[in-house]
Amino acid sequence: MVKKKKKKGFGARFFSGFNAGFDAMTKRYLGSLRFLFKNKWVAISGLALITAVSFWMVKTTPTGFIPTEDQGFVLYAVNTPPGSSLERTNRATRAIDSIVMAEPSNGHLYVIDGLNFMSNANASPYAAGFMRLKDLKDRGEVTNPDEIAGLLTQKVSAVKDANTFFFNFPTVPGFGNVSGFEFMLQDRNNGSLQDLGNNAWAFIGALMQRPEIAYAFTTFAAGNPQYEIEVDQVKAKQLGVSIRDLMETMQVYYGSSFVSDFNRFGKYYRVMAQADAQYRADENSLNSIYVKNNKGEMVPASTLVTLKRVFGPETVTRNNLFNAVTINGQPKPGYSTGDAIRAIEETAAQVLPRGYAYEWTGVTREEISSGDQTAFIFLLSIIFVFFLLAAQYESYVLPFAVILTVPTGVLGVFAFINWFGIENNIYVQIGMIMLVGLLAKNAILIVEYAVQRRRAGMSLVDAAIEASKLRLRPILMTSFAFVVGLLPLTWATGGSALGNRSIGIGAVGGMLSGVILGVFIIPVLYIIFQYLHEKVSQKKANEEVPELAE
Repeated sequence: MVKKKKKKGFGARFFSGFNAGFDAMTKRYLGSLRFLFKNKWVAISGLALITAVSFWMVKTTPTGFIPTEDQGFVLYAVNTPPGSSLERTNRATRAIDSIVMAEPSNGHLYVIDGLNFMSNANASPYAAGFMRLKDLKDRGEVTNPDEIAGLLTQKVSAVKDANTFFFNFPTVPGFGNVSGFEFMLQDRNNGSLQDLGNNAWAFIGALMQRPEIAYAFTTFAAGNPQYEIEVDQVKAKQLGVSIRDLMETMQVYYGSSFVSDFNRFGKYYRVMAQADAQYRADENSLNSIYVKNNKGEMVPASTLVTLKRVFGPETVTRNNLFNAVTINGQPKPGYSTGDAIRAIEETAAQVLPRGYAYEWTGVTREEISSGDQTAFIFLLSIIFVFFLLAAQYESYVLPFAVILTVPTGVLGVFAFINWFGIENNIYVQIGMIMLVGLLAKNAILIVEYAVQRRRAGMSLVDAAIEASKLRLRPILMTSFAFVVGLLPLTWATGGSALGNRSIGIGAVGGMLSGVILGVFIIPVLYIIFQYLHEKVSQKKANEEVPELAE
């Protein structure tokens, strides 16, 4: 009786076919390595080209710091002409609100008239609005908060007597009030505030001509109608009135003064001293304010003070002891904050008059200061890996077979982030530092085993072939498992989507290029640097090393 041969299951057939295909690929891989061993200039030239292209891509890729994440809010600032009443500002905000409410992405709108949240001041020509966005799936065609802000800025430009700019909150709280770039324009000449305002708007006008800048603006306005207090010091001395007492009295009546706190009903209440609104509404209210002289007599403030009509800003900002103006803005789509920073620096060198300078603030200052730090940390990581391998191999030459494979990963990182439109931000840079260790691990798998085979008496070529053959499967297995694990980050959505995509896409690209190119370059580098190590250290293996000429 002849037994019927048992048919293999699907799983067995699959793994059998996979192993046969992998073995065939391994044979072709080893054939390619033998070609590269005989023509080492091909591998070295390829590595030099990869390094040059990687360096060029690092220099030309748009730079950024922390991408603006979707926080579910869009806010806007409204500026009406200087001296506008609160009623006029309210009319403008109602017209703006009608446009915002019609936006499909709008979920809820909250508006505060009289608030300048850029300078944290209260003044009638300003207003602030906060738009809560709907869920991502309900926002319609435009879902990105930056695109929504740009679209609404264009739509509300039709509203007369109001300049309105839409923004997002900064990703990191505490670094400014809005996203984008921010800097202070300083007047180091100690000139008039009117000149400071004129130069600030002239500088903004020049920035708006740059292709990198979507818009730049400031809430500073030196044309607000005001009263300047002129004190007759001679008369005050004759009447025995202290100028300090006079100013403190006017401060209490007109500007308010903190007195104390008290606790009632389980809450703290602040006591402020100030004249009621009807007693400080016009200049005639000075007739009702008295100040005590050195004889205890009450002297009318109107006999010592004259009010002069002038124009000036609602608030004055000082930066590094200089009068300054805060300027905010956004880069155009397709440009990064790094591009905007370079545009500002170039424009400032061309148009700012003598005695004017600028100082970066907010998250822009952190972006600039972190640029050199990231390069230093990356270099420090390379040095750390080098000395660690030098101690392991007892050689200062052989670690270069591992270190020189890092450019193969850098090429993939910048190729992928450019392909997907991601700037070189802090998340990409963190991913690159992580890749240093991962790519070094792949190289170590080959180099370490090849070193052991060399010490066992194999020739350089045979040791490299044996190590590449046995380590190819674990290298591909661990690397592709890492890539698959990162794939969900590449299509992430929600509040931290841009950061996740930056890490995921950069790391996936770097790992793919590092593995595909590295498995060909690492064995060639091992042969070259092992030969140099033996020649420099004058250590001979069990046989001579003429293989380099093969």
